[in-house]
Amino acid sequence: MNRQPIVAQIPALRRYARALTGDTWAADDLVQDTLERACSKWRLWAAGSDLRAWLFTVMHNLFASQVRRATRQAPGGTVDIDEVAHQLVAPDPGLGHAIDLERCLLRLPQDQRAVLLLVSVEDMSYLEVAKITGVPIGTVMSRLSRARSRLQELLDEPARGVHQPPAAGTPASSVTPLRRLQ
Repeated sequence: MNRQPIVAQIPALRRYARALTGDTWAADDLVQDTLERACSKWRLWAAGSDLRAWLFTVMHNLFASQVRRATRQAPGGTVDIDEVAHQLVAPDPGLGHAIDLERCLLRLPQDQRAVLLLVSVEDMSYLEVAKITGVPIGTVMSRLSRARSRLQELLDEPARGVHQPPAAGTPASSVTPLRRLQ
């Protein structure tokens, strides 16, 4: 087994895993698990087929399994992100007014986030994404459209984080909401 083609895919796998999990440590664990699974199941890869798509499929399936397992094992069940949205803290305006894209991405449903990242960040075709996620192309296009719309809504809404209100005498217009970078 020639490892070089797999090694060449590690940066893309890490980028996708980081966006899926929202956590550097969990992303590294997911990449490690993906590489272990790929090496142990190497015989399942059809020589001559797209190695990148196969590795992303392995990662996607591992992540979906981890999410299902975590949901089953969660003592209090799941938490709806919209119920705790008021607890999400917006970035400090003093930090260059940077947009918190990661926070908005993590508020998307997992299936929409995966499709959006594969198409937009990894520059995969709808057909490749359909193979990776195991859904029809029409579903990929629908999820992508919904993800883009929802992400736009999240980026356009003002930050509703837990922060101190403006000091007395400070006009409300001086509070800078999240803004979208072009």
